[in-house]
Amino acid sequence: MSAVKALVISADPDVRRQLKAALGSAGRRASAEWEFLEAANGIEGIRIAWRELPDLVVADEIASGAGAFATAKDLRGQMRPFPGAIIIVLARPHDAWLAKWAGADAWVTKPVDPFELADHVVRLTGRQKVEEGA
Repeated sequence: MSAVKALVISADPDVRRQLKAALGSAGRRASAEWEFLEAANGIEGIRIAWRELPDLVVADEIASGAGAFATAKDLRGQMRPFPGAIIIVLARPHDAWLAKWAGADAWVTKPVDPFELADHVVRLTGRQKVEEGA
């Protein structure tokens, strides 16, 4: 099976690194390897998303240029909506309504629980690992 292509968007390189590490926990439950793309701001992220068409976009709410909500709204609001899954990383849990409004498929709150993120990734990408002998 092919790799899961994921675009991670955050102005903070440490947050991008942490999100990639958290996504790695989904790798144990998914039947594919990861291919990561990165963007330091939402505008760059939108360009990369349309050029590369990743399976998954994980956008930090606090992103420069265009925040995660604007990025998701832009990707979902086109005549041909972005086909991949979008997860927004929220700074505050009560911003979930904004994530839903923007068209995100799921959202998690900082600090990111890698198991919660993995649950969303497996559900959204449909890449559940089949246990051997099951």
